Amino acid sequence: MDTPAPTDLSAGPPALVVAIDGPSGSGKSTVSRRAAQRLGLAYLDTGAMYRAATWWCLDQGVRLDDADEVTAQVLRMPLVMGVDPAAPSVHVGAVDVGEPIRSQEISAQVSAVATNLAVRAELGRLQRAAIAAESRPDSFSGGRGVVAEGRDITTVIAPDADVRLLLTASEEARLARRAREVHGTDDAAAVEATRDGVLRRDADDSTVVEFRTAADGVVTVDSSELDLDQTVDAVLEVVARVTGRRP
Repeated sequence: MDTPAPTDLSAGPPALVVAIDGPSGSGKSTVSRRAAQRLGLAYLDTGAMYRAATWWCLDQGVRLDDADEVTAQVLRMPLVMGVDPAAPSVHVGAVDVGEPIRSQEISAQVSAVATNLAVRAELGRLQRAAIAAESRPDSFSGGRGVVAEGRDITTVIAPDADVRLLLTASEEARLARRAREVHGTDDAAAVEATRDGVLRRDADDSTVVEFRTAADGVVTVDSSELDLDQTVDAVLEVVARVTGRRP
């Protein structure tokens, strides 16, 4: 009879994958970072990858309506995603693009890249690889796992994630949050100035992926009446309920 292999008592629980989807201004990036920090996991901002691809194409002088050339550029983009939730970073080659990809210029044009199906396929491949990497002991998380957020993360990229959430909020709440984030105020002028970047982007992106209603097995967290800490707590409560894991 074969002798059973000894149990590795030093091994921790298997890697945890938390996937968080939702519309613009729902707070998914900030909430995902905070949740990853409290759970001791890596953090992957998939939306930043599309922004980086937009920046790269513009930097290379590519017209964003030239789908084939955009795809060709994205295939050779030297993208490096930093997955530390305390200090997430985005580099294209040696260039730190974390700040420029958040500009109004990129926000206004990113949907042209994000709706390119060949680009989505390539970035999806990179996203799956980054998620899988966090199950390894030599990864940032030490094999503990990752919180990944983005438009199609719960349905296309990580449909088998341990926890899948749709973080949503009312249109009014989302516009006000984005106005405070971009303009430092949520007065009427600031809200109006963010309307296109929130609602138009959602409308454009929804032509290629569904992120406004929860798919089967995806838990909805509505943050309309919640502040940031309450929203993070609500997400962590879902994680605990589904997996038994708490911070």
